[in-house]
This record gives sequence, C-alpha cells and structure tokens, in this order.
Amino acid sequence: MDTHLSTPKKGKRIFKKGIVSGPWIVFRKTVQYLALAIFIALFAWSRQDGGPAAVINIPMRMDPLLILGHLAASRTLLAGSALALIVILLTVVFGRAWCGWLCPVGTILDIFPLKRWRKKGSSPAEGWRRVKFDLVIVIFAAALLGNLTLLFFDPLALLLRTLTVSVWPALDRIVTAVESILVNVPVLEGPLSTFDGLFRPGILPLQPVFYRDGLLFAVIFLGVILLDLLAARFWCRYLCPLGGALGWLSKAAIFRRSVGAECKGCTLCTDICPTGTINPAKDYASDPTECTMCLDCLEACPRGQTRFVPVFSTQKWTTYNPDRREALLAIGATVASIALLNSNGPAKRQSPFLIRPPGVRETNPDVVDFTKCTRCNECIRVCPTGGLQPAVFEAGLAALGSPILAPRLGYCDYSCNACGQVCPVQAIPPLDLEKKRLQVIGLAYINENRCIPWSDHQPCQVCEEMCPLPQKAIQLEDADVWGPDGQTVSVKLPHVLREICIGCGICEYKCPVSGEAAIRVYMPKVDVPF
Repeated sequence: MDTHLSTPKKGKRIFKKGIVSGPWIVFRKTVQYLALAIFIALFAWSRQDGGPAAVINIPMRMDPLLILGHLAASRTLLAGSALALIVILLTVVFGRAWCGWLCPVGTILDIFPLKRWRKKGSSPAEGWRRVKFDLVIVIFAAALLGNLTLLFFDPLALLLRTLTVSVWPALDRIVTAVESILVNVPVLEGPLSTFDGLFRPGILPLQPVFYRDGLLFAVIFLGVILLDLLAARFWCRYLCPLGGALGWLSKAAIFRRSVGAECKGCTLCTDICPTGTINPAKDYASDPTECTMCLDCLEACPRGQTRFVPVFSTQKWTTYNPDRREALLAIGATVASIALLNSNGPAKRQSPFLIRPPGVRETNPDVVDFTKCTRCNECIRVCPTGGLQPAVFEAGLAALGSPILAPRLGYCDYSCNACGQVCPVQAIPPLDLEKKRLQVIGLAYINENRCIPWSDHQPCQVCEEMCPLPQKAIQLEDADVWGPDGQTVSVKLPHVLREICIGCGICEYKCPVSGEAAIRVYMPKVDVPF
C-alpha cells in the first residue's frame, strides 16, 4: 500500500493571484489558528492567581532550542523538559511541521502577509539561509560555556516578551482610555461594569502595570514582521534559530516532498512556496531543511505530481549549510567573545541595582549573567506588581533579556512565589512561600539627603509602615533636630536593619519622594555610592 499525502481527488482547489486553498490548507490553517489561540490563552492565564504553572509554561517546555540550550548550560535535565521530545519526534517524522503548523510566530507572519508591497526578485541570495544555522552553532557553543544570551532571539521567547512588555500594556491603556470616555454615558455604566467584571483581572490587570523599554521590544518584533517585505517568511528562512535547529533534524525526516515523473514544470509550486525552497533547476525538488510542510504546493499542483512520501535516507548537505570550517570558525568566535565578556570582571559591579528574583543567587553559578535563564520571560509575565523587568543595559550584553527587579516600578510581593513556580527550567527555583520569604534578594539603604524626615525634618514613615516583614526591617528613632527656624523639632528618623531586610523593594516603590526614591534597594555585597 502506498503511504503518502496527496491532494484528494474530490477536494476543491483554488489557485488565484498567489492564493491556494483546498482541504489540506483549510486543515493546516485551522491547526495554526488553534495553536496560536492556545498560546495567547495560556499567556492571558499567566498571572499570580491564574492557571497552574505546569500548564502555563507548556509552550516553553515544548521549545527544543530553549530546553537543549538550558541543558548545555546547566548540565541539568529536568523531567518537565521531556515535552520538547515531542517536537523533536514530530520533526524526525514530518520535518519542520512545527514551523508551518504550530509556531505562533509563523502563524502571525501568515496572518500579516506583505506580498502586495514586496518587490519582485527582492529575496536575498540562497547563502543567507546559513545565518540561522550559524546562529544555532553559536547558541549551543555559548551555552556549553554557560552563556544563554542569544536565546533572547528564540521565537517563542520573542513573542512572549513582546506580548508581556508591549502589546498587553498598550491594550490595557487603550481599553482604559475608551472606558474613561464611555463611562460618562449613563446608559453604559452597567455594561462597562459587567465588562470589567469579565475581563479584569482575568485578562487585563486591575491596576496598570508599567514596563521599561516597551517600545524597544515592540520595534524588534515589528521588524520581524516587516522583514517579510524582502521575502515571504524572511524570519523563518534566514534568521530563526529554532527553525535552524529543526531544519537540521529535518534532514532525517521520514515524510518528505516528492515530485512525480509527469511534472510539466508549470512553476505553480515555486510561486506559492512560502520559504522559496522549490528549485526548478533541480526538477522542482525541495530541501527538507527549509520545507515547513505547509502543503501549499500539494494543493497547487494541477496534475497531482506533488506528494509527501516516506523516505528512509538522510538528506545531503546543501551549499548554504555550514561546513566544518565555518562551524569551527563560529565556535572559535563564540569562545573568544565569551572570554572577552568574562575577562571584564569589574564591569560586573558597575550596576548595584541588579536585583534578581528570589533564590537565583543560590542556584545560578553566575548571578550577573544568570547562567540558567533562557530569557523566556514567563516570570516577568506572572509578576503581579510588574516589578520584574527584562534587563537591557543593567548587566551588559551577557544578561540581555533576563529578569531583574525594578522596585520603583513594582516590588517583590511578600505573599507571592509565582515566578519560581512558572519558570520552565527552574532557573528561578520553585520555592514554597515560606522559603521564598526568607530569600535575601537585596538590601535597602536610605539616602539621608533625600529622605523627608532626615533632610526636611517633616513627618514621614511610609517605608516603615509598608515593610511586610513580621519584625520590621525599618525602625523609627525619635530624635530632636534643628528646624529651619532655629527651633528644635521632634521627628521619627527611619533606619534600616539590614540583618533583617530581604530587599523586597516595597519601601522604594512606596516612597513618596518624587523621582529617585529616598530609600533604594541594592544588590547584596555591593558598595553603595553614598
């Protein structure tokens, strides 16, 4: 019996102006949109009181690039990482089906096609395809040296970061602005209240959450989409490191595209292929490392000469696959770059505000570079106060995209341990709430030149009132000081008991001083500037 995928004889095919349709395409698009909807639903469910962490982080645990990168960097194989094996097995059987059927970034690129603005013949040379393969080599070489910086460009992490830092906050601001206008219409007060009850805090936050550099991350993802002006699925063809890793596995894929002997060379398949991998010069054959199994060519073929059949052999190396020399050069450049980053030891002390989530200092060999962190940003999404932010310049390039606490924007909630529970690779350890409350992530220092009681001799005890510890880490001392009129004034001066302080940052967040807070949290064992 011949086992293959082919166009159903009774299936209806439409091929007009570069658009192809048919039963297989309808099925594939249904799966695509369903996978994207599930990804966004899990994202919306990612919050402190949301869904179970083991469910929320499923997409990240299915990402082979993140999981294998973490394995190389930490030398630790986690039980939950076995989900990535599903994608690997899927790839060994069906090639890069993940890219054509399940990847949310690929689906978004399909939803926003830019074909009408694309110039004919604008695609880069075939040699550019090697960029994604070189990037895979660099990522794993760096991971073996304990550096996961370039996982910043993993497509799932890229999308999750953009949704968290840019899209969702912007959506919340838009909805809030519209509500503030409509609430003035008496008849709409009830529906608006019902709307808020349905969507807050289930989908949108009760209070606005602010993120730094949201525009930067939005521009990066917008750039991924706009690259389609140069070629369809430009990101997937030339840059995506996950696509490159799955492409290599696809060389051994069982199901591959085959062209029958009766092919008349009508070029419909070459015109419709989103990754441009069908080569007329090679009898319309395609490279399985580039084929995303979208099945457009299957439906477009008017003679039914395109099939996907079992092949039990390994695909030959192509001209744009890195050869041994290129791989060695990439590895050598990576080793040299990591050595240069690590040789600048004093630079790792330049930022005293590099405050990591609870437990990170105890479980990561290098807390500055955050050795085990895959930059997926799940922890940033679930942080209820918005205190966790993606690092940009705080610890140099080595820590790009890793989570840091920015207390002026949000604090580490004393009653929350969500970040450790949701982390798919346990770079933030899954501490229970009691152990999490004992973790020292920073130390608070008071700038007496800015503190209201110290400098202005006016009453203020917000920091002491806000401290959540059972035994307050901030104590008030009664003192008589000279006032501006030369008279003595009794004030309560705050002092930090640093042997008790855990650095949660709520004192800095609540400090009423405008601009820089009068009390700030510093990373432990770092000299402060005053």
